[in-house]
Amino acid sequence: MRFTQEHELLRQSIKRLIETEIAPHVDTWEEAGIFPAHELFPKLGRAGILGITKPVEYGGQGLDYSFSLVYAEEIGRIRCSGLSTAIGVQTDMATPALARYGSEALKQEFLVPAICGERVASIAVSEVGAGSDVASINTHARRDGGDYVINGSKMWITNGTQSDWLCLLCNTGTDNAPHHNKSLIVVPTDTQGVTRGKRLNKLGARSSDTAPIFLDEVRVPRRFLIGEEGQGFIYQMQQFQEERLFAGSKYLSQIEDAIDITAEYTATRMVFGKPLLDQQIIHCKLAELKAECCAARALLREAAEHYIAGDADAAMLVSMAKFKVGQLGQAVPSACLQFWGGQGFMWDNLISRIFRDTRLCSIGGGANEVMLQIIAKDLGFHPAARKAARAKSQH
Repeated sequence: MRFTQEHELLRQSIKRLIETEIAPHVDTWEEAGIFPAHELFPKLGRAGILGITKPVEYGGQGLDYSFSLVYAEEIGRIRCSGLSTAIGVQTDMATPALARYGSEALKQEFLVPAICGERVASIAVSEVGAGSDVASINTHARRDGGDYVINGSKMWITNGTQSDWLCLLCNTGTDNAPHHNKSLIVVPTDTQGVTRGKRLNKLGARSSDTAPIFLDEVRVPRRFLIGEEGQGFIYQMQQFQEERLFAGSKYLSQIEDAIDITAEYTATRMVFGKPLLDQQIIHCKLAELKAECCAARALLREAAEHYIAGDADAAMLVSMAKFKVGQLGQAVPSACLQFWGGQGFMWDNLISRIFRDTRLCSIGGGANEVMLQIIAKDLGFHPAARKAARAKSQH
């Protein structure tokens, strides 16, 4: 994928925005465990950051996903993962299905203010017993006249204590077809029966507020349904493609930062009369890690090209890219931290923060093990895929 001058102009504008509106406050927000979403998001909205691929008629820029890739790469340069994750929820996790399938009225009521940053969104899919296994969620909505009445709970909800509405995945059917009995519903968080749990104390991404959400007889109008009833699982799988491209791109930027700051540190840290970076084991290891990151970046961009083109193999390539970055998120910061010695073990050191933050990459948005299952199925290696192939050949 080759980026144009327009892509680079977007990159530079995001860099300036980070430098002026985010970077000066990162350490304060990390310590507080929360950032002021309702203050920051309107600034991002005015800069056009929250609607890069969204339709122009709703306040977006109407650009293809290659521009979102640039945005994700740069937003990943924020020196704390919580901020980039929280912003990504607004752009690539809670709003794609609404923009693609929502009714005109629903878009005007919820998408427009999300793009301009006036209202903060959360994606509410995971539950205590259903993380990567999306089909096993228990939250249920029953019809009651012109309303849905929702009961259940959601866990690990980013922006959970500040969001104005949820893009909620729940069961709307009672049959045993878990891929066809689910729907996506917009749930305003000020609705009676919605309760926010206590902010969770996380290992990393500490600047974003993450909390459980409880729903007790929550009544919303059926017009808040996104698209068609029973299609929610499919819509969410589509949303996952953008979430995984975003997550892979932004985490990879943070992983690359780990290499860069380690090279800078070891170039100035003198041991036995010479810089640590002079040690072959260090400069060669950093070179190897950089090569791995470049390969992962190429895979991410190729996956994005196939996603933009609507190719059949896009989901497999996205899963491969997400898996690879998840691996690097565990390996690279750990290897780099080793070269910092005792300094790297200090909580306030940036390499320590990157080490904590990037650990989530192989878990959130689909665990690495799930990515491998998707890849194996698409390649025909999975037992279910082989069984289906045998059945097809016999007929």
